[in-house]
Amino acid sequence: MTSSNASGGRWSDLDRPPLNTSVLRRALLLPDGLWSSLDVVASTGSTNSDLAARAGELPEGAVLVAEEQTSGRGRLDRTWSAPARSGLFLSVLLKPDVPAHRLGWLPLLTGVAAATGLVKAAGADLSLKWPNDLLVTIPKDSDKLRPGETPIGEERKAGGILAERAGDDGIVVGLGINVSLRADELPVPTAGSLLLAGAVSTDRDTLLRAVLRSLADWYGAWVRADGDPEASGVLAAYTADCATLGRRIRADLPGERMLEGQALSLDGDGRLVVATEGGGTEAVGAGDIVHLRATG
Repeated sequence: MTSSNASGGRWSDLDRPPLNTSVLRRALLLPDGLWSSLDVVASTGSTNSDLAARAGELPEGAVLVAEEQTSGRGRLDRTWSAPARSGLFLSVLLKPDVPAHRLGWLPLLTGVAAATGLVKAAGADLSLKWPNDLLVTIPKDSDKLRPGETPIGEERKAGGILAERAGDDGIVVGLGINVSLRADELPVPTAGSLLLAGAVSTDRDTLLRAVLRSLADWYGAWVRADGDPEASGVLAAYTADCATLGRRIRADLPGERMLEGQALSLDGDGRLVVATEGGGTEAVGAGDIVHLRATG
């Protein structure tokens, strides 16, 4: 891990200034607020790993942000890579006092909070893919449109969430969001960024403040409701923004099992309820979800 004062080389992109740590701290570390500390490092392997290693000595609300992650991780141990200062790469330490069976709502809640904050601050439409992805719509062939035509949108992943147990009572929630990646910088064809989705702002200081303030609000409401997704409003918000619900999907499940059907709803534990081919339903708690194209 290095300090945030690194300069030269890959740090010299004037379109990607460093985060302003002192301003962020003044804006976010408030009396009686959730966030207790905020550190920004120039580069590290994984903010989740770094924060989890210190979970026992830190209070709830610690925030760690990296300008660059060299070993960022997503679900199923997938890597998350992006150029330095091109996105938001952060982890937060939470210690929710809620029933254990409701902890599965924490990454879903984080998705709602991130989407809510980014819509307001970036002016780009985002949707949620169950269980932990943030999607944007990238205009396709917009340069070939005739006057009055609406561009066809292509759904792309612009962010991901990873929640991991840390210590006796902590959960580290990691969030990665592609902010200013250009088309030639995308790691895979299915990736996107706020810039490519037409965001009106890619100022990372503004976006980070918006995301963390939104997360504090949603998390606070959820904890006060004892983790109840309906009473806290999380269920309604997630359902409204979820691009998976109502779609035909394929779920690649543990044990090399595959399930196809229509995503109907979320149950009380945050699992995805799928209508199966035989006329029944199955609740999926973990798996890799693929949105299938409509036929006919």
